[in-house]
Amino acid sequence: MNQGFEPVYDKDSEILILGSFPSVKSREQGFYYGHKQNRFWKMLSQVFNEEIKDDIPSKISFLHKHHIALYDVIIESDLKGSSDYALEKSNIKTGAFAPLLPPNTKVEKILCNGKTAYHLFTENYKTDIPIFCMPSTSSANPRYNIEDWRNAISH
Repeated sequence: MNQGFEPVYDKDSEILILGSFPSVKSREQGFYYGHKQNRFWKMLSQVFNEEIKDDIPSKISFLHKHHIALYDVIIESDLKGSSDYALEKSNIKTGAFAPLLPPNTKVEKILCNGKTAYHLFTENYKTDIPIFCMPSTSSANPRYNIEDWRNAISH
């Protein structure tokens, strides 16, 4: 079984961004959105108009500074590649989300990075916190629109 990553959050987190499961490249890199073609870190850099260095401690520091929690819906899977289509057909184990939500944090909205994350989260976890299905930052998504992300993060 392939393992996901530990969540990145603290008591001051206000936005929880959920992916589905780390890609092969991310698992090789050892951190979220490690594939150079994924738009995630570039999107955050543009939304906050701030450079994000490529090392893991800098990325974690950036997330904390901007009160963003980051996690994946799935923490364990027998997925062989990186496709969300294949992921939905694999054996999966979802994460524990309660520690990332109030009263442990200040999370007031959940942004799911793509339809797979949204469907898996809403099928497996119930909360009163608003949940938004965002366009995937994957380079494979032709419908990606940074303005959707900018509006969701800043409002």
